[in-house]
Amino acid sequence: MSASTFRMNGAISGAVRTESGPIPLAGTGAFLFRSLTTTVPKELVHRASVAEVMLTDWARVDEERFTVSAQWPRGHSFFAAVDGCHDPLIAAETIRQAGSLLAHAEFGVPLDHHFLMWDLAIAVEPAHLRVGDTPASVELEISCSDVKRRRGELAGLHYDAVIRRGGHIAATGGATFTCTSAKVYERLRGERAASIHRPLPLTAPAAPQNVGRVSPMDVVLSPIGQPDRWRLRADTAHPILFDHPVDHVPGMVLLEAARQATTAVLGHSTLPLSITSEFTKYAELDAPCLIEARRLTRTPAQRGPAVLVTAHQHGTPVFRSTVTAAPLTI
Repeated sequence: MSASTFRMNGAISGAVRTESGPIPLAGTGAFLFRSLTTTVPKELVHRASVAEVMLTDWARVDEERFTVSAQWPRGHSFFAAVDGCHDPLIAAETIRQAGSLLAHAEFGVPLDHHFLMWDLAIAVEPAHLRVGDTPASVELEISCSDVKRRRGELAGLHYDAVIRRGGHIAATGGATFTCTSAKVYERLRGERAASIHRPLPLTAPAAPQNVGRVSPMDVVLSPIGQPDRWRLRADTAHPILFDHPVDHVPGMVLLEAARQATTAVLGHSTLPLSITSEFTKYAELDAPCLIEARRLTRTPAQRGPAVLVTAHQHGTPVFRSTVTAAPLTI
């Protein structure tokens, strides 16, 4: 129940979108053209840094279908290229951002509401994920379902996404979230919200080369002297994984833990072909979180080796993810 809970303060004044055609900017004589590419307001995707906003535009198709435009950089400080392809986790983050954007901009969810992600899935097509000579411009086709409302306001929904690049399907995925007001969230979390001020001391990272990373700063697993088991390493100072203060472990940290644990179990770095994850409980910042991984028996339908990764706190499951990796080529 925790992948994406954010608190936004304030509101966006004026319109957050423009209609087609030039709009004069008061007092400047300049014009704003919709054809000029820019990111959507960072508040709509729950990011503090504009540099971490992937989305550039959106449009409604009908009551429950939308299109969203995004751009992926050729190089990213955290979502680095994998085997010459854009990182599948940047596609997962793009899908997460799309749900937040549409909830606020099209379903009217106030900016001070909190989002709780229950599941997130991504599957990629490596042939259309290759890093090119320019940033990758992609289009998302979003279909919403199981839309729940409470007293006329959005309470949650599921959405599926198809990511196209140059007309080809580069990835598919989806997510489910619920949202709640700040007042309800405060009652729900109670004193747990104070954990934002008392995270556990940072533990030593696993060897970066063993988990598919270059920098120790980006390692989210700490060895505990047991095979295929680690302690989650949540560095609240990390500028990407902790883009802004939160009172629990963000879902993208858990997804990265699943990716790194998969690499460790397989014994080599590889491109994740699919990641299917469930978030069952808040992963707290002030309590140890145990990460376990085991390789699954491969079935004929699988595209590559699969690893099941789980996370527990106080003996209670908080997260599970199945990662299917590309076969190792020699």
